Amino acid sequence: MSDAPGEEKAGSAKDTPWHGLAVEKVLALLGASGTDGLSPEEAGKRLLHYGANEVPRGKRKSLVVLFLSQFTNPLVIVLIASALVTVFLKHPVDALVIGIVILANAVIGFVQEERAENAIESLSKMLSHEARVIRGGALQIKAARELVPGDLVALESGDRIPADIRLTEVNGASVNESVLTGESLPVLKATAPSAEAEPVAERTSMAYSGTLLVAGSARGIVTATGISTEIGKISGLILQAPAMETPLTMKLKGLSMQLSVVVLIFCLVLFAVAMAMGHRPAGMFNASVAIAVALIPEGLPAVVTIILAVGVRRMAARNAIIRNLPSVETLGSVSVICSDKTGTLTTNEMTVKHVSAGGRHFELGGIGYNPRHCCVVEEGEHHKESALPGVLLETLRCGLLCTTSSLEEHDGEWRAVGDPTEAALIAAAYKGGLTAGEYGQYPRVDLLPFDSSRMLMATLHGTPGGTRVIYAKGSVEQILGLCSARLMEKGEEALEKEEVLLFADERAALGYRVLAFARKELESDASRIDEKALGGFTFLGLQAMSDPARPEAVKAVGECLKAGIEVKMITGDHVATAKAIAHDLGMGGEALEAFTGTQLAALGAGEFDKAARAGRVFARVAPEQKYRLVESLQKEGKIIAMTGDGVNDAPALKKADIGVAMGRAGSDVTKDAADMVLADDNFATIVSAIEEGRTVFSNLRKSLAWILPTNLGEGLIIVAALLTGMTMPVTPVQILWINTVTAVTLGLPLAFEAMEKDIMTRPPRPREAPIIDKPMLHRIMLVTFCIVAGTFLIFELDYTRKGVTIEEARTAAVAAIVGFEIFYLFSARSERVPVWKLGLFSNPYVWIGVFLAVLLQLGFTYLPFMNALFGSAPLPAVIWLDVLLISFLVIPAVSAHKMLIARKARQEKDLPPLLSK
Repeated sequence: MSDAPGEEKAGSAKDTPWHGLAVEKVLALLGASGTDGLSPEEAGKRLLHYGANEVPRGKRKSLVVLFLSQFTNPLVIVLIASALVTVFLKHPVDALVIGIVILANAVIGFVQEERAENAIESLSKMLSHEARVIRGGALQIKAARELVPGDLVALESGDRIPADIRLTEVNGASVNESVLTGESLPVLKATAPSAEAEPVAERTSMAYSGTLLVAGSARGIVTATGISTEIGKISGLILQAPAMETPLTMKLKGLSMQLSVVVLIFCLVLFAVAMAMGHRPAGMFNASVAIAVALIPEGLPAVVTIILAVGVRRMAARNAIIRNLPSVETLGSVSVICSDKTGTLTTNEMTVKHVSAGGRHFELGGIGYNPRHCCVVEEGEHHKESALPGVLLETLRCGLLCTTSSLEEHDGEWRAVGDPTEAALIAAAYKGGLTAGEYGQYPRVDLLPFDSSRMLMATLHGTPGGTRVIYAKGSVEQILGLCSARLMEKGEEALEKEEVLLFADERAALGYRVLAFARKELESDASRIDEKALGGFTFLGLQAMSDPARPEAVKAVGECLKAGIEVKMITGDHVATAKAIAHDLGMGGEALEAFTGTQLAALGAGEFDKAARAGRVFARVAPEQKYRLVESLQKEGKIIAMTGDGVNDAPALKKADIGVAMGRAGSDVTKDAADMVLADDNFATIVSAIEEGRTVFSNLRKSLAWILPTNLGEGLIIVAALLTGMTMPVTPVQILWINTVTAVTLGLPLAFEAMEKDIMTRPPRPREAPIIDKPMLHRIMLVTFCIVAGTFLIFELDYTRKGVTIEEARTAAVAAIVGFEIFYLFSARSERVPVWKLGLFSNPYVWIGVFLAVLLQLGFTYLPFMNALFGSAPLPAVIWLDVLLISFLVIPAVSAHKMLIARKARQEKDLPPLLSK
């Protein structure tokens, strides 16, 4: 064969539904052999045609370019300009401080972006490095990158699947596809074709690259390699997903640009006006520089970084690890959480909740594999272990003995070793009072493993009475087909199959997985299970299990709904299971809308967007559908948090505003694509992180509301003095002193403000909402007026009326500005609550900052070397009294403004919607 089939590079015949074709058809289309494989020569030709079996990695930025790009932010450019200005003014220490802030921000951004480049690298590490391939009739070990479509591959338990493979032989093969599909349980494989419309999770005739063969063995023909594999398509989506800018980053960029433009225009206009008024050019240039220094908030980047860092530390204490610093604030803006089900909203531990035995129905308490602290309930009555009905115990015993798995306890935590379904059966037996001693009383003699064609498993055991018994478990229909009688408390009686099927169907409709159990007594010399003679069993009962909702997740979902945050479940599990968990979580009533991946695939663009908005549950969805769901919701202006643990979640996580990966169960690919990692894989932790994110943004707004009036006030003081011909109340050097000292001592305490009580009752902030709204702007203007008017009043009182020196008057003016900042700091601790309701000592960092600011200001005033550096002078006590009285007035002014805003909000709330607008 000289020509490789198909036309596509690095892949296979595009869009061919290999899972829906018979094995003979697959072999014919690929020109392959199901016994001898390809010849080495043909494999070599195909490798040249298709390329290596690798995922594309994309083009990475060089480290130099990545680092230099950190200096393009407008605020950073303004800071660089302010550093140059301070050098011009011969203040190298101030320039050094600003330079350190610039460098620190650049290093933080560089580290974050370098980490974000690693998602594709981690994806490539997940792929198998070697494969057992049959070429020319000989079994060989080849590098997985050399596989080509048409290769015949042999798979053994524990193998990582090296490419997409159409299975041709299956021997009890079971594949863990959770990284690709989100399916929580291993999938039994078969060679029979699947329906063409089936989603990836239902294609039992395929084994996909990157998944894991956990049991049995198989052979198959490679149908896709490299980017054409399902995992390769995911890598393409990851590369396609743009790096999302956080709302905070965008808003700060906008604010920085506005400040930069305002400062530049303001200085140019002032320079022109002053020149027209006859001022000297040299003096006006120095004055313009002073105004620029006054208006530029040099401390803003440092304060923002520290506020975010404090948020990161608080979140880490609550098991939320932040990988991207601005994402801390973005969490506070989240309006939709798209959450995986298994392990996030649920415990990821199958739990038997219902047992039907002897015509009676029982409920088992407890969650997960821990067999302690539970109860058995029948019709509202609690049973002691010693009083449990014998038929119930026999059903539980069957589940305990007919397994190949086990439970282990480590430091009080119970873990499954093996299949999670079997682990749930073992835990249920322990809850019923059975112990590991059962294994000794009923020693295993033979085993008939589970097979997809039989749909059951059976084990042969000795008994304490010296006889032999076969215990069997499997699908309800298959086990019922083996049984002719039913075990009751008084002995065996005729089996009423309809009653059993009714119970099974009711539980299955509620999302439970239902297994049936039976036994067959044999002669004492039986040594093996005769598969051909299966029949004549006695039906024991049913056990219904599920992966239950986390109790804390139920509470967390309720908190989200109160906070105006939508919760949508996106899972690889069956739709019935997903809907049942959604109901348990309180995500919706009977009208809860659910969509499957198959349904979504049939929708047009507009209908898809409607489904994304309306749906609460999305089951059996493909990776590209998860990506589209996030994209669709973002088009509506929503800010999306997306959780996930498998490779299939990585593209959607990268596309989302906040990608949330599972720390325990998550793959490295998912973690590298995420902005946040949950150390405990718990949905409630996301809600805790949102609380902290809202607090971070609230504290950031408080800091802005505190910083901006100070800088604006300083600038306006100089402008007013120049335009009126008055003596300048403060010099540029003194302004630098105020900005440098107060930004550290008074600006940082607001980063440590505690969460406000109503933080999770406020609606999410819209994406387009400005960082400075009208009430905040009005407050900034009010405080700016207080600072400007109060500083001129102090200066004029002291310099004009009391006849003090210009140095003393300017020192008093500086003290007044610092005094305003100190008193305003107490008011700025809340945007809504007056000072007297906040609690004076609820934030001790405020008092530490005030103490340091006062101490430094006293040094500025009374230390001789400070007097020489800054042109200050010692002040008499009477001037300090003026400073305190006048600067204190900012507290009642701001409190009155808060009361007006609160009253207006109450009035609008009581008005009809049209009038309230």
